[in-house]
Amino acid sequence: MIYITGDTHGQYEDFLNRVYQAGVKKDDIVIVCGDFGFVWNTPVHRFFLAKLTNEPFTIAFVDGNHEDFNLLYAYPVEEWNGGKVHRISDNIYHLMRGQIFTIENKIFFAMGGAYSIDKAMRKEGFSWWKQELPDYKEYKTASENLEKYGYVLDYVLTHTIPQGIIHYIGKIPDSHDAELTGYFEWLYQNLNFKKWFAGHFHINRLVKENVQILFDEVIKLI
Repeated sequence: MIYITGDTHGQYEDFLNRVYQAGVKKDDIVIVCGDFGFVWNTPVHRFFLAKLTNEPFTIAFVDGNHEDFNLLYAYPVEEWNGGKVHRISDNIYHLMRGQIFTIENKIFFAMGGAYSIDKAMRKEGFSWWKQELPDYKEYKTASENLEKYGYVLDYVLTHTIPQGIIHYIGKIPDSHDAELTGYFEWLYQNLNFKKWFAGHFHINRLVKENVQILFDEVIKLI
């Protein structure tokens, strides 16, 4: 089975509590919608990441804005379920931006990234990385892969959400990631999809029946 949840921010006990309470079992797949936060270059994070590698389920995540991108991008690139990933371990995979995956006969489009509104309080190369937003090559990869599928798929996996959805939930889009949220708005209007899953806003809310914003809630795909 496939389960989807929101930001985990490297919080080991919270993550395990939420997935096991949701009924996750051996050989299931848990997808995290960004800010996974376990791939981080500190002793504490390395310790908990090692513990996660011993869990009996698989973890797949899109990147958020609070990730150690230098470390994340240093992992080997492999193919997993039809798309490119950074393989963190035998059971943990980073779903690279613009990739499409077929998991349990369901088609997923993955596109991580978002802007850190707390950037001013962070230090580049230590707690903030410019790779938090997609570059031209990643947008190009996304477009090329979506064209192969005729812009028809089952699920979208992102960290932030389309501009129109940001307005809908009563927030103001940030100009710093307008390119990304604007691109997502275009996708929202032009993709043929069943449901869009995202994190970032630290809320659990179903919007317009086809956008699910997740924080600590876990959704089981049936």
